[in-house]
Amino acid sequence: MTKKIAVFTGTRAEYGLLYWLLKDIQSEEELSLQLLVSGMHLSPEFGETYRQIEKDGFKIDEKIEILLSSDSAVGTAKSMGLGVLGFADALSRLSPDVLVILGDRFEALAAAQTAMILRIPVVHLHGGEITEGAYDDAIRHAITKLSYLHATSTEEYRQRVIQLGEAPERVFNVGAIGLDHLKRGTFMSVEELATSLNFPLHKPYVVATYHPVTLADEEPTASFTALLEAMDQYPDIQVILTYPNADDGGRRIIPLLEAYAAKQPLRVLAIPSLGQVRYLSAIKHAAAVVGNSSSGIIEVPSLDVPSVNIGMRQKGRLAASSVLHCGATASDIQATLEIALSRSYKETDEQVYNPYGQGNASRKVISILKNLKFNSVKSFYDVKVSD
Repeated sequence: MTKKIAVFTGTRAEYGLLYWLLKDIQSEEELSLQLLVSGMHLSPEFGETYRQIEKDGFKIDEKIEILLSSDSAVGTAKSMGLGVLGFADALSRLSPDVLVILGDRFEALAAAQTAMILRIPVVHLHGGEITEGAYDDAIRHAITKLSYLHATSTEEYRQRVIQLGEAPERVFNVGAIGLDHLKRGTFMSVEELATSLNFPLHKPYVVATYHPVTLADEEPTASFTALLEAMDQYPDIQVILTYPNADDGGRRIIPLLEAYAAKQPLRVLAIPSLGQVRYLSAIKHAAAVVGNSSSGIIEVPSLDVPSVNIGMRQKGRLAASSVLHCGATASDIQATLEIALSRSYKETDEQVYNPYGQGNASRKVISILKNLKFNSVKSFYDVKVSD
């Protein structure tokens, strides 16, 4: 009997991480892929990235509109409510055997709580991680408790999920699924990338992405302005600026980003979404990656490219030695970028060790999905504390 595997995606970044898992589900005779697309994917403001999903050869089974044209916490909360309404109808129609959710977004929380009520088992990827500067941190742990099986990116995170009361036999360390691209994906040359972007790209350049910090005291526009001021100190370095996500405060960054690019059209490219192939190609050839995206911590080190991680958003995550942390001020960003560009953080020419795995997570998740036996009664696992 074919097992119906529903996979949820609400953002460009999350879809990029899920790409090879979606391909592997498609290729398995025992599994049938159902794709739920929502959030930023459906928004013209954020590039209507659902079109890329279709271009990649995936059939979208359900499109669930939930985003309000808002830039506030109230708007985000209301979008979650719309999500529950839409996901309830979509999941009822599809009646999947399992729902796969990655990460810690508010859209994902709405999908997870709906699936739990409908008694659809959730397989959660990337649980157990810590990002103290964003409310994503609490959302991630909440999704853990709503989920039945867990595929974590490191052993430390596996132990944290167990600490949250999840039974060890339902928690698997598979590594970061986004690293599968490094073994299975293709990369553009700098010339091919420049042609694709219609932007005269030369080295050196940096890729910059800054998302709002939703929990810590780090005002988005002030921090993003500090990033731009730091970049002004390197007039000979080109900048590829990608848009922020749809968290409250993100829309305030977009006009700043666009105005900065408009003033320097040969030096700065502003783009809503690069897509996974172009994004990975861009960071592969970059002198550095700057901002506060999780990819700067999880995927970028495997390409032996330094990351300048700004501010509080990713505080608490395991990080390779090539991830250089700094405050959200222009002076801190500039000083840290100087270290990154000089590569003085490296003691040898050897590849930086990435704690997030070796790029074979998708096949491990496929095995988990095939062997899933669901019991709707999930006992709390108590960790024994020694005296």
